[in-house]
Amino acid sequence: MILLVLAAIVGLFSGWAASRVIAHETGRSIPIAIPAFTTAALCIAAAWRFGLAWDLPVYVYFAMLSVPLTIIDLRTHRLPNPLTLSAYPLVLVGLVIPAVAWDAWSGLGRSIAGGVALLAFFLLLHIINPSGMGLGDVKLSAPMGALLAWLSWPTLLAGAFVGFVLAALVGVTLLAMRRAGPKSAMPFGPFMLAGAWVAILASSADGIAPGLIPS
Repeated sequence: MILLVLAAIVGLFSGWAASRVIAHETGRSIPIAIPAFTTAALCIAAAWRFGLAWDLPVYVYFAMLSVPLTIIDLRTHRLPNPLTLSAYPLVLVGLVIPAVAWDAWSGLGRSIAGGVALLAFFLLLHIINPSGMGLGDVKLSAPMGALLAWLSWPTLLAGAFVGFVLAALVGVTLLAMRRAGPKSAMPFGPFMLAGAWVAILASSADGIAPGLIPS
């Protein structure tokens, strides 16, 4: 219980700080309550999923990063380099710590390989269709992939899969409601992050995310 309360406090403070980053990046202010309570909810979810463990801090950091990236991308259709690129060293350090503490070097290797693999996949999609997959999404894919692969390969696949499914569902819905056309631009970052969090929170203690990938 104490851990969840602490996670909520960290999330609220981080969300308050994120509101200033969002205003700077978008040129428009946002009610502090939106990023504050959303970040707090994600931090609580991370604390509930991982408990008092060595890898909890890096997922709390990912929660703190996810909210401003989502709001900024929804407003501007871009993912700022200062946020995406700073995730590379921070996620790496955040995963090296539990790897050292638990002697989990195979997990760290899988994490790095997963980040590289997802980066290569997203980069290929960008090369094929630059208007459909932005470079910001490509840059975000590596640290996101590393965090997913740290849990397991199925969790990595689930996170990517769910993100694309969510984007497709929203796109079809907007088309059906005539709120968008076939060539309308739609930011993909929020769906990437949503898919990642679905996979992270649905993963079990051994990192398997059952039921999220078609068998």
